[in-house]
Amino acid sequence: MANEDLVLFEKRGRVAVITINRPDARNAQNGKLIYQLDDAYYRFAQDDDLAVAVLRGEGKSFSAGHDIGKGSDRGVSFPRRSLWWDHSDKQGVDNRFAREQELYLGLTRRWRELPKPTIAMVHGACIAGGLMLAWSCDFVVASPDAFFSDPVVAVGLPGMEYFIHPHIMGSRRAKEFLFTGRRVYADEAKEFGMVNHVYPLDELEERTMELAETIARMPRLGLALAKQAVNRFEDAMGLDIAIDSVFGLHQLGHSHNAETQGNPIHGLNTNAILDVMNGADSSRREQ
Repeated sequence: MANEDLVLFEKRGRVAVITINRPDARNAQNGKLIYQLDDAYYRFAQDDDLAVAVLRGEGKSFSAGHDIGKGSDRGVSFPRRSLWWDHSDKQGVDNRFAREQELYLGLTRRWRELPKPTIAMVHGACIAGGLMLAWSCDFVVASPDAFFSDPVVAVGLPGMEYFIHPHIMGSRRAKEFLFTGRRVYADEAKEFGMVNHVYPLDELEERTMELAETIARMPRLGLALAKQAVNRFEDAMGLDIAIDSVFGLHQLGHSHNAETQGNPIHGLNTNAILDVMNGADSSRREQ
């Protein structure tokens, strides 16, 4: 896996197309993929010829979330992007907190603060950790087959690490989304405020690129200032503090699982997560 390109980077005029490239794993995220994605965003940020980035997934899905299976590299050390210590030689909470603070929270916040606009182009599955990739972007554009789910309550966690669910969809819908873990398809997700536009799958890329090119014609500084204005407004409403608070609850869930089940992730109802990933939930729609 050392030389594997898990994230691809393409320049199309003033638009960067960034592709998550683990199709055999439904674009599940390990540390290597996330750090390569951060490299791609940094490359985009530093290139003055590029104005907008489109994030997409190769294959059948946008992202099936964090890789908790054979492709996980949680014990591997990578060059850090924050001042948090290396997790790989630590145990227990010291390991999990440092790793997830860096990978799943710190880098997601870094991408949200990127001064250039970003668009998530979602098709297929966008599950749990896949949401953090989409929700860190400024826009979410989806095809009708796209579905969103955060089923990790089934393993005793309050939701994924980058917890902005009530902010995105409102409290009551967020509770239903989390308590049931069900799929929310693109049309309903648009009603919830999770998605900006829904386009037919065969038009998704073309229409997304049209949106990106329209934005790219705006002045760079104006876009950066407008993005900062909206982000600061959200922060003033308490978003940043709330994320930190729920991240602590997320770690509490991991610790409880480790203490009572011997594993921070498994040991509870993992079948519910597999059902969502494999299409066995009651809200499934055939496309």
